[in-house]
Amino acid sequence: MLIIGIVGLVVSLAGVTLQLLPRQFTAQQQRQITDWELGRVWRELPAGRIFPGSVTYPGPRALDDDPALRLTASRIGIARQGSCAAGTDPAVGAVLTRDGCGAMLRATYADGTDSYVITVGVAAMPGSAAASAAARELARSKSATVTGVRALSVKGTPAADFTGGRRQLWGRVLAGPYLVFYTIGYAGSRPHVTVADDRYALAEMTAAGQGVAQKVGSVLHPPVPPPRCPGVPGC
Repeated sequence: MLIIGIVGLVVSLAGVTLQLLPRQFTAQQQRQITDWELGRVWRELPAGRIFPGSVTYPGPRALDDDPALRLTASRIGIARQGSCAAGTDPAVGAVLTRDGCGAMLRATYADGTDSYVITVGVAAMPGSAAASAAARELARSKSATVTGVRALSVKGTPAADFTGGRRQLWGRVLAGPYLVFYTIGYAGSRPHVTVADDRYALAEMTAAGQGVAQKVGSVLHPPVPPPRCPGVPGC
């Protein structure tokens, strides 16, 4: 009886100790908490913070330029918040809407020489899982590989004539619960031309588009420490 009593006491003490230890979140719970924290950013930050006035990015990697070269793009306009269907081409909008996209935010930038204009669009998804699912579906869709965010023209700027027909390149960057799209074209009224054979233009446009999109993604998805519980019972 004494042995049984001692065993029962040990078990009880172990249970009390476990109750007092900090709660351990599962990987899924950590992702849900992080998504909730990051999912508020686009609602809480002003548009001028989400889309910085100036973005610095590295030069084209495919060229033999100085690896320390840094280029700059300046914001020239921000659109009103809209739906993902309205801010993207039909094939992309259908995928985003089906995966629960809440809103599309867009802005247009010009590179430092006013040669290129870049429209970047943020699709606010309900979580990182939904954003990843949409990115995978877009990657598989042949129609979506040639479409993306709609060009945002801005009167009185180098992007005054930037329309869908003048888009040269497009792409997207995954940033937690956000999909950041970009499309880029020539400034002014220069018509659409094929840049695939122009090694320098292709590399420079890609660097500009990815650089601006990645910067916007870093604003919306800053480093977040792993969720921790204070350790009180019932936390």
